[in-house]
Amino acid sequence: MKMVKSALPGWLWLMVAAGVLTQTTANLVRPVTSYKLISLGWGETEIGIATAAYALLPLFLALPFGRLQSRLKSPRNFVILGILILAIGAAYLALTDHIVQLMIASAVLGVGHLMFTIGGQSMIARRSSATQMDANFGWFTASFSVGQMLGPLLSGIILGDTSLTQTQAGGDDFIFSVNLALWIGAITSIIAVPVLYTMRASQQSPVTQTQDIVVVEPGTKPSAFNILKMPGVASHMLAALALLAILDILVAFMPLVGESMGVSPMVIGALLAARGATSVISRIFIQPLSARFSRNVLVLVALLVSGATIAVVPLVLGLGTPGVVAAFIFMSVGGFTLGVGQPMTMTMISQAVPRSWRGPALALRLMGNRVGQVVLPIAASVVAGPVGPAGGVWFACAVLGVSGAERLISRRTGRNPLRTSGN
Repeated sequence: MKMVKSALPGWLWLMVAAGVLTQTTANLVRPVTSYKLISLGWGETEIGIATAAYALLPLFLALPFGRLQSRLKSPRNFVILGILILAIGAAYLALTDHIVQLMIASAVLGVGHLMFTIGGQSMIARRSSATQMDANFGWFTASFSVGQMLGPLLSGIILGDTSLTQTQAGGDDFIFSVNLALWIGAITSIIAVPVLYTMRASQQSPVTQTQDIVVVEPGTKPSAFNILKMPGVASHMLAALALLAILDILVAFMPLVGESMGVSPMVIGALLAARGATSVISRIFIQPLSARFSRNVLVLVALLVSGATIAVVPLVLGLGTPGVVAAFIFMSVGGFTLGVGQPMTMTMISQAVPRSWRGPALALRLMGNRVGQVVLPIAASVVAGPVGPAGGVWFACAVLGVSGAERLISRRTGRNPLRTSGN
Protein backbone atom coordinates (compact mmCIF):
# COMPACT_ATOMS: atom_id res chain seq x y z
CA MET A 1 0.00 0.00 0.00
CA LYS A 2 2.85 2.33 0.82
CA MET A 3 4.42 1.86 -2.63
CA VAL A 4 1.16 2.83 -4.37
CA LYS A 5 0.90 5.96 -2.27
CA SER A 6 4.47 6.90 -3.14
CA ALA A 7 3.87 6.33 -6.85
CA LEU A 8 0.59 8.28 -6.95
CA PRO A 9 0.61 11.20 -4.49
CA GLY A 10 -2.49 13.36 -4.09
CA TRP A 11 -1.18 16.25 -6.18
CA LEU A 12 -0.55 13.87 -9.08
CA TRP A 13 -4.15 12.60 -8.97
CA LEU A 14 -5.35 16.21 -9.23
CA MET A 15 -3.05 16.86 -12.20
CA VAL A 16 -4.30 13.67 -13.85
CA ALA A 17 -7.94 14.75 -13.36
CA ALA A 18 -7.20 18.19 -14.82
CA GLY A 19 -5.33 16.55 -17.69
CA VAL A 20 -8.30 14.33 -18.56
CA LEU A 21 -10.69 17.31 -18.62
CA THR A 22 -8.47 19.66 -20.64
CA GLN A 23 -7.39 17.02 -23.14
CA THR A 24 -10.99 15.90 -23.59
CA THR A 25 -11.71 19.50 -24.55
CA ALA A 26 -8.78 19.76 -26.97
CA ASN A 27 -9.49 16.41 -28.63
CA LEU A 28 -13.22 17.03 -28.85
CA VAL A 29 -12.81 20.52 -30.29
CA ARG A 30 -10.08 19.82 -32.85
CA PRO A 31 -11.73 17.10 -34.98
CA VAL A 32 -15.04 18.98 -34.70
CA THR A 33 -13.23 22.06 -36.06
CA SER A 34 -12.28 19.98 -39.11
CA TYR A 35 -15.94 19.03 -39.59
CA LYS A 36 -16.96 22.67 -39.20
CA LEU A 37 -14.53 23.70 -41.91
CA ILE A 38 -15.78 20.89 -44.17
CA SER A 39 -19.41 21.93 -43.57
CA LEU A 40 -18.51 25.52 -44.52
CA GLY A 41 -17.06 24.32 -47.83
CA TRP A 42 -13.34 24.26 -47.01
CA GLY A 43 -10.94 21.37 -47.66
CA GLU A 44 -7.54 19.82 -46.94
CA THR A 45 -5.51 23.02 -47.29
CA GLU A 46 -7.64 25.04 -44.86
CA ILE A 47 -7.74 22.19 -42.36
CA GLY A 48 -3.94 21.94 -42.56
CA ILE A 49 -3.63 25.70 -41.98
CA ALA A 50 -6.08 25.56 -39.03
CA THR A 51 -4.03 22.74 -37.51
CA ALA A 52 -0.86 24.80 -37.99
CA ALA A 53 -2.54 27.91 -36.51
CA TYR A 54 -3.18 25.88 -33.36
CA ALA A 55 0.59 25.61 -32.93
CA LEU A 56 1.77 28.93 -34.39
CA LEU A 57 1.55 31.26 -31.36
CA PRO A 58 2.76 28.50 -29.00
CA LEU A 59 5.81 28.15 -31.24
CA PHE A 60 6.97 31.62 -30.17
CA LEU A 61 5.69 31.43 -26.60
CA ALA A 62 6.98 28.02 -25.50
CA LEU A 63 10.52 29.01 -24.48
CA PRO A 64 9.54 32.29 -22.71
CA PHE A 65 6.83 30.38 -20.85
CA GLY A 66 9.40 27.72 -19.87
CA ARG A 67 11.79 30.33 -18.49
CA LEU A 68 8.90 31.88 -16.59
CA GLN A 69 8.16 28.49 -15.00
CA SER A 70 11.69 28.27 -13.59
CA ARG A 71 11.12 31.60 -11.77
CA LEU A 72 7.63 30.90 -10.41
CA LYS A 73 7.25 29.51 -6.90
CA SER A 74 4.45 27.27 -8.19
CA PRO A 75 3.06 26.71 -11.71
CA ARG A 76 -0.50 26.16 -10.43
CA ASN A 77 -1.99 29.56 -11.29
CA PHE A 78 -0.22 29.53 -14.66
CA VAL A 79 -1.85 26.17 -15.39
CA ILE A 80 -5.28 27.48 -14.38
CA LEU A 81 -4.90 30.52 -16.66
CA GLY A 82 -4.08 28.14 -19.50
CA ILE A 83 -7.29 26.20 -18.85
CA LEU A 84 -9.37 29.39 -19.04
CA ILE A 85 -7.71 30.40 -22.33
CA LEU A 86 -8.40 26.90 -23.68
CA ALA A 87 -12.09 27.34 -22.87
CA ILE A 88 -12.15 30.76 -24.54
CA GLY A 89 -10.66 29.27 -27.71
CA ALA A 90 -13.32 26.53 -27.83
CA ALA A 91 -16.11 29.06 -27.28
CA TYR A 92 -14.68 31.34 -29.99
CA LEU A 93 -14.72 28.43 -32.46
CA ALA A 94 -18.41 27.89 -31.68
CA LEU A 95 -19.31 31.55 -32.11
CA THR A 96 -17.75 32.24 -35.52
CA ASP A 97 -18.15 30.93 -39.07
CA HIS A 98 -15.54 33.25 -40.62
CA ILE A 99 -12.46 31.42 -41.88
CA VAL A 100 -9.93 33.94 -40.52
CA GLN A 101 -11.60 34.04 -37.10
CA LEU A 102 -11.65 30.23 -37.04
CA MET A 103 -7.88 30.28 -37.57
CA ILE A 104 -7.45 32.85 -34.75
CA ALA A 105 -9.67 30.78 -32.45
CA SER A 106 -7.54 27.71 -33.21
CA ALA A 107 -4.44 29.72 -32.23
CA VAL A 108 -6.08 30.78 -28.94
CA LEU A 109 -6.95 27.15 -28.24
CA GLY A 110 -3.31 26.23 -28.88
CA VAL A 111 -2.00 28.85 -26.43
CA GLY A 112 -4.26 27.54 -23.67
CA HIS A 113 -3.17 23.97 -24.35
CA LEU A 114 0.49 25.03 -24.33
CA MET A 115 0.17 26.80 -20.98
CA PHE A 116 -1.48 23.80 -19.36
CA THR A 117 1.11 21.41 -20.79
CA ILE A 118 4.18 23.49 -19.86
CA GLY A 119 2.87 24.18 -16.37
CA GLY A 120 1.89 20.55 -15.84
CA GLN A 121 5.22 19.18 -17.02
CA SER A 122 7.06 21.70 -14.86
CA MET A 123 5.03 20.59 -11.85
CA ILE A 124 5.82 16.92 -12.50
CA ALA A 125 9.55 17.63 -12.95
CA ARG A 126 9.70 19.75 -9.77
CA ARG A 127 7.78 17.40 -7.52
CA SER A 128 9.15 14.04 -8.71
CA SER A 129 12.32 12.32 -7.59
CA ALA A 130 14.48 10.71 -10.27
CA THR A 131 13.12 7.24 -9.46
CA GLN A 132 9.49 8.45 -9.69
CA MET A 133 9.88 10.46 -12.88
CA ASP A 134 9.05 7.76 -15.46
CA ALA A 135 5.93 6.72 -13.53
CA ASN A 136 4.74 10.27 -12.81
CA PHE A 137 5.23 11.46 -16.38
CA GLY A 138 3.55 8.23 -17.48
CA TRP A 139 0.45 8.93 -15.37
CA PHE A 140 0.33 12.58 -16.44
CA THR A 141 0.55 11.69 -20.12
CA ALA A 142 -1.96 8.87 -19.52
CA SER A 143 -4.44 11.60 -18.62
CA PHE A 144 -3.74 13.13 -22.04
CA SER A 145 -4.47 9.77 -23.66
CA VAL A 146 -7.75 9.45 -21.76
CA GLY A 147 -8.71 12.87 -23.13
CA GLN A 148 -7.56 11.79 -26.59
CA MET A 149 -9.91 8.82 -26.22
CA LEU A 150 -12.92 10.63 -24.74
CA GLY A 151 -12.77 13.73 -26.97
CA PRO A 152 -13.15 11.99 -30.35
CA LEU A 153 -15.66 9.55 -28.85
CA LEU A 154 -17.83 12.44 -27.67
CA SER A 155 -17.49 14.17 -31.03
CA GLY A 156 -18.67 11.00 -32.78
CA ILE A 157 -21.66 10.63 -30.46
CA ILE A 158 -22.69 14.28 -30.84
CA LEU A 159 -22.23 14.44 -34.63
CA GLY A 160 -23.90 11.11 -35.29
CA ASP A 161 -23.29 7.93 -37.28
CA THR A 162 -23.87 9.25 -40.80
CA SER A 163 -21.38 11.02 -43.04
CA LEU A 164 -21.51 14.78 -43.49
CA THR A 165 -22.74 14.39 -47.09
CA GLN A 166 -25.62 12.14 -46.01
CA THR A 167 -26.52 14.46 -43.12
CA GLN A 168 -26.67 17.53 -45.37
CA ALA A 169 -28.66 15.65 -48.02
CA GLY A 170 -31.19 14.70 -45.36
CA GLY A 171 -31.65 18.34 -44.38
CA ASP A 172 -30.35 17.96 -40.82
CA ASP A 173 -28.72 20.99 -39.24
CA PHE A 174 -25.22 19.57 -38.94
CA ILE A 175 -23.69 22.90 -37.96
CA PHE A 176 -25.90 23.01 -34.83
CA SER A 177 -24.39 19.70 -33.67
CA VAL A 178 -20.90 20.99 -34.46
CA ASN A 179 -21.36 24.14 -32.38
CA LEU A 180 -22.98 22.15 -29.55
CA ALA A 181 -19.89 19.94 -29.42
CA LEU A 182 -17.63 23.01 -29.28
CA TRP A 183 -19.60 24.48 -26.35
CA ILE A 184 -19.46 21.16 -24.50
CA GLY A 185 -15.69 21.22 -24.97
CA ALA A 186 -15.42 24.71 -23.50
CA ILE A 187 -17.48 23.77 -20.43
CA THR A 188 -15.54 20.54 -19.87
CA SER A 189 -12.21 22.35 -19.52
CA ILE A 190 -13.59 24.90 -17.04
CA ILE A 191 -14.43 22.05 -14.63
CA ALA A 192 -10.66 21.55 -14.19
CA VAL A 193 -10.27 24.97 -12.52
CA PRO A 194 -11.85 24.08 -9.13
CA VAL A 195 -10.05 20.71 -9.28
CA LEU A 196 -6.65 22.43 -9.33
CA TYR A 197 -7.58 24.96 -6.64
CA THR A 198 -7.75 22.05 -4.17
CA MET A 199 -4.00 21.47 -4.73
CA ARG A 200 -1.40 22.92 -2.39
CA ALA A 201 0.36 25.68 -4.35
CA SER A 202 3.98 24.72 -3.69
CA GLN A 203 5.73 21.44 -3.07
CA GLN A 204 9.34 20.72 -4.02
CA SER A 205 10.84 17.26 -4.18
CA PRO A 206 14.08 16.66 -2.27
CA VAL A 207 17.25 16.98 -4.35
CA THR A 208 19.01 13.68 -5.01
CA GLN A 209 22.38 12.80 -6.45
CA THR A 210 20.75 11.45 -9.60
CA GLN A 211 18.88 14.70 -10.19
CA ASP A 212 22.08 16.76 -9.94
CA ILE A 213 24.39 14.42 -11.86
CA VAL A 214 24.34 16.60 -15.01
CA VAL A 215 26.37 19.76 -14.40
CA VAL A 216 27.45 22.75 -16.50
CA GLU A 217 29.88 25.60 -16.03
CA PRO A 218 28.67 28.08 -13.38
CA GLY A 219 26.79 31.00 -14.93
CA THR A 220 25.83 29.09 -18.10
CA LYS A 221 22.32 30.10 -19.12
CA PRO A 222 19.67 27.60 -20.32
CA SER A 223 19.44 29.07 -23.82
CA ALA A 224 18.00 26.97 -26.62
CA PHE A 225 21.50 26.51 -28.09
CA ASN A 226 23.02 25.40 -24.77
CA ILE A 227 20.18 22.95 -24.10
CA LEU A 228 20.45 21.42 -27.58
CA LYS A 229 24.23 20.99 -27.10
CA MET A 230 23.62 18.59 -24.20
CA PRO A 231 24.25 14.98 -25.34
CA GLY A 232 21.15 13.29 -26.74
CA VAL A 233 18.76 16.21 -26.30
CA ALA A 234 18.34 17.02 -30.02
CA SER A 235 17.63 13.37 -30.85
CA HIS A 236 15.10 13.08 -28.02
CA MET A 237 13.38 16.26 -29.23
CA LEU A 238 13.12 14.95 -32.79
CA ALA A 239 11.47 11.80 -31.45
CA ALA A 240 9.07 13.86 -29.33
CA LEU A 241 8.19 16.03 -32.35
CA ALA A 242 7.45 12.98 -34.52
CA LEU A 243 5.38 11.27 -31.82
CA LEU A 244 3.25 14.36 -31.22
CA ALA A 245 2.89 15.43 -34.86
CA ILE A 246 1.18 12.19 -35.82
CA LEU A 247 -1.44 12.72 -33.10
CA ASP A 248 -2.29 16.15 -34.50
CA ILE A 249 -2.37 14.92 -38.08
CA LEU A 250 -4.60 11.97 -37.15
CA VAL A 251 -7.06 14.28 -35.37
CA ALA A 252 -7.12 16.72 -38.31
CA PHE A 253 -6.96 14.33 -41.29
CA MET A 254 -8.87 11.21 -40.19
CA PRO A 255 -12.23 13.06 -40.58
CA LEU A 256 -11.18 13.82 -44.18
CA VAL A 257 -10.04 10.22 -44.74
CA GLY A 258 -13.37 8.97 -43.41
CA GLU A 259 -15.37 11.45 -45.48
CA SER A 260 -13.54 10.44 -48.66
CA MET A 261 -14.39 6.78 -47.99
CA GLY A 262 -17.96 7.32 -46.79
CA VAL A 263 -17.10 6.37 -43.21
CA SER A 264 -19.24 8.10 -40.57
CA PRO A 265 -17.94 10.54 -37.92
CA MET A 266 -18.94 8.00 -35.25
CA VAL A 267 -16.58 5.37 -36.68
CA ILE A 268 -13.75 7.91 -37.09
CA GLY A 269 -14.33 9.13 -33.52
CA ALA A 270 -14.23 5.55 -32.25
CA LEU A 271 -10.99 4.90 -34.17
CA LEU A 272 -9.32 7.94 -32.60
CA ALA A 273 -10.73 6.89 -29.23
CA ALA A 274 -9.22 3.41 -29.65
CA ARG A 275 -5.86 5.05 -30.28
CA GLY A 276 -6.24 7.06 -27.09
CA ALA A 277 -7.45 4.06 -25.05
CA THR A 278 -4.49 1.86 -25.95
CA SER A 279 -2.11 4.74 -25.19
CA VAL A 280 -3.68 4.95 -21.71
CA ILE A 281 -3.05 1.24 -21.19
CA SER A 282 0.59 1.49 -22.21
CA ARG A 283 1.19 4.53 -19.98
CA ILE A 284 -0.26 2.77 -16.95
CA PHE A 285 2.48 0.16 -17.43
CA ILE A 286 5.29 2.65 -18.04
CA GLN A 287 7.09 1.85 -14.79
CA PRO A 288 7.39 -1.94 -15.30
CA LEU A 289 8.21 -1.42 -18.99
CA SER A 290 11.01 1.05 -18.19
CA ALA A 291 12.32 -1.34 -15.51
CA ARG A 292 12.47 -4.18 -18.06
CA PHE A 293 13.69 -2.27 -21.14
CA SER A 294 15.87 0.81 -21.62
CA ARG A 295 14.20 4.09 -22.53
CA ASN A 296 16.15 4.14 -25.79
CA VAL A 297 14.67 0.80 -26.85
CA LEU A 298 11.15 1.83 -25.84
CA VAL A 299 11.34 5.08 -27.84
CA LEU A 300 12.73 3.26 -30.88
CA VAL A 301 9.91 0.71 -30.78
CA ALA A 302 7.37 3.50 -30.36
CA LEU A 303 8.66 5.28 -33.48
CA LEU A 304 8.99 2.31 -35.82
CA VAL A 305 6.00 0.19 -34.82
CA SER A 306 3.62 3.16 -34.63
CA GLY A 307 4.67 4.41 -38.04
CA ALA A 308 4.25 0.99 -39.66
CA THR A 309 0.88 0.12 -38.12
CA ILE A 310 -0.88 3.48 -38.45
CA ALA A 311 0.17 3.72 -42.11
CA VAL A 312 -2.01 0.65 -42.78
CA VAL A 313 -5.19 2.26 -41.38
CA PRO A 314 -6.13 4.37 -44.47
CA LEU A 315 -5.35 1.41 -46.72
CA VAL A 316 -7.94 -0.88 -45.10
CA LEU A 317 -10.55 1.57 -43.78
CA GLY A 318 -12.59 1.65 -47.01
CA LEU A 319 -12.81 -2.16 -47.37
CA GLY A 320 -16.17 -2.55 -45.66
CA THR A 321 -16.70 -4.13 -42.26
CA PRO A 322 -13.56 -6.33 -42.36
CA GLY A 323 -11.52 -3.25 -43.27
CA VAL A 324 -12.96 -1.25 -40.38
CA VAL A 325 -12.15 -4.09 -37.97
CA ALA A 326 -8.59 -4.26 -39.34
CA ALA A 327 -8.27 -0.47 -39.02
CA PHE A 328 -9.21 -0.72 -35.33
CA ILE A 329 -6.60 -3.42 -34.77
CA PHE A 330 -3.79 -1.50 -36.46
CA MET A 331 -4.78 1.80 -34.83
CA SER A 332 -4.86 0.11 -31.41
CA VAL A 333 -1.38 -1.39 -31.82
CA GLY A 334 -0.04 1.95 -33.02
CA GLY A 335 -1.76 3.73 -30.15
CA PHE A 336 -0.16 1.41 -27.59
CA THR A 337 3.37 2.04 -28.86
CA LEU A 338 2.75 5.79 -29.30
CA GLY A 339 1.70 5.92 -25.66
CA VAL A 340 5.07 4.61 -24.54
CA GLY A 341 7.17 7.14 -26.43
CA GLN A 342 6.08 10.58 -25.16
CA PRO A 343 6.69 10.13 -21.39
CA MET A 344 10.04 8.49 -22.17
CA THR A 345 11.19 11.58 -24.09
CA MET A 346 10.11 13.81 -21.18
CA THR A 347 12.20 11.82 -18.70
CA MET A 348 15.17 11.55 -21.06
CA ILE A 349 15.25 15.31 -21.68
CA SER A 350 14.71 16.09 -17.98
CA GLN A 351 17.62 13.89 -16.96
CA ALA A 352 19.91 15.06 -19.77
CA VAL A 353 20.11 18.61 -18.37
CA PRO A 354 20.86 20.15 -14.94
CA ARG A 355 17.92 20.16 -12.56
CA SER A 356 17.57 23.97 -12.74
CA TRP A 357 17.28 23.73 -16.55
CA ARG A 358 14.37 21.29 -16.59
CA GLY A 359 11.63 23.89 -17.02
CA PRO A 360 13.33 25.58 -20.02
CA ALA A 361 14.37 22.19 -21.47
CA LEU A 362 10.85 20.78 -21.36
CA ALA A 363 9.57 24.06 -22.79
CA LEU A 364 12.10 23.79 -25.63
CA ARG A 365 10.83 20.27 -26.23
CA LEU A 366 7.34 21.71 -26.54
CA MET A 367 8.67 24.46 -28.81
CA GLY A 368 10.14 21.79 -31.07
CA ASN A 369 6.81 19.97 -30.97
CA ARG A 370 5.05 23.18 -31.99
CA VAL A 371 7.46 23.61 -34.92
CA GLY A 372 6.33 20.17 -36.01
CA GLN A 373 2.69 21.08 -35.41
CA VAL A 374 3.06 24.15 -37.64
CA VAL A 375 5.22 22.73 -40.43
CA LEU A 376 4.10 19.10 -40.65
CA PRO A 377 0.31 19.63 -41.02
CA ILE A 378 0.95 22.14 -43.81
CA ALA A 379 3.37 19.70 -45.44
CA ALA A 380 0.81 16.93 -44.90
CA SER A 381 -1.90 19.02 -46.58
CA VAL A 382 0.43 19.58 -49.56
CA VAL A 383 1.01 15.82 -49.79
CA ALA A 384 -2.73 15.18 -49.36
CA GLY A 385 -3.52 17.44 -52.32
CA PRO A 386 -2.44 15.07 -55.13
CA VAL A 387 -2.50 11.84 -53.09
CA GLY A 388 -5.72 12.37 -51.14
CA PRO A 389 -6.34 12.78 -47.39
CA ALA A 390 -4.58 9.48 -46.60
CA GLY A 391 -1.35 11.08 -47.84
CA GLY A 392 -1.32 13.34 -44.79
CA VAL A 393 -1.39 10.33 -42.47
CA TRP A 394 1.30 8.52 -44.46
CA PHE A 395 3.49 11.61 -44.33
CA ALA A 396 3.30 11.66 -40.51
CA CYS A 397 4.17 7.95 -40.43
CA ALA A 398 7.21 8.65 -42.62
CA VAL A 399 8.40 11.28 -40.11
CA LEU A 400 8.21 8.64 -37.36
CA GLY A 401 10.33 6.36 -39.53
CA VAL A 402 12.92 9.10 -40.12
CA SER A 403 13.24 9.72 -36.36
CA GLY A 404 13.59 5.99 -35.73
CA ALA A 405 16.28 5.72 -38.41
CA GLU A 406 18.18 8.64 -36.84
CA ARG A 407 18.23 6.87 -33.50
CA LEU A 408 19.46 3.65 -35.10
CA ILE A 409 22.22 5.50 -36.97
CA SER A 410 23.18 7.35 -33.76
CA ARG A 411 23.10 4.00 -31.91
CA ARG A 412 20.67 5.28 -29.30
CA THR A 413 19.62 1.77 -28.35
CA GLY A 414 21.62 1.21 -25.18
CA ARG A 415 20.89 1.26 -21.47
CA ASN A 416 19.55 4.25 -19.58
CA PRO A 417 22.44 6.65 -18.91
CA LEU A 418 21.03 7.51 -15.47
CA ARG A 419 19.74 4.69 -13.34
CA THR A 420 19.46 4.16 -9.62
CA SER A 421 18.59 1.11 -7.59
CA GLY A 422 15.13 2.45 -7.12
CA ASN A 423 14.46 2.72 -10.83
